[in-house]
Amino acid sequence: VNAGDTVIYSKYGGTEITSDGEDLLILSARDVLAIVS
Repeated sequence: VNAGDTVIYSKYGGTEITSDGEDLLILSARDVLAIVS
């Protein structure tokens, strides 16, 4: 995965966190359905 890629992931996949005021989503490889460059 590169900066600017669109990642399509399962609806309930990942863990949402906030770091330095930025909302982030941590995903396991099994939750990623597709990567669009």
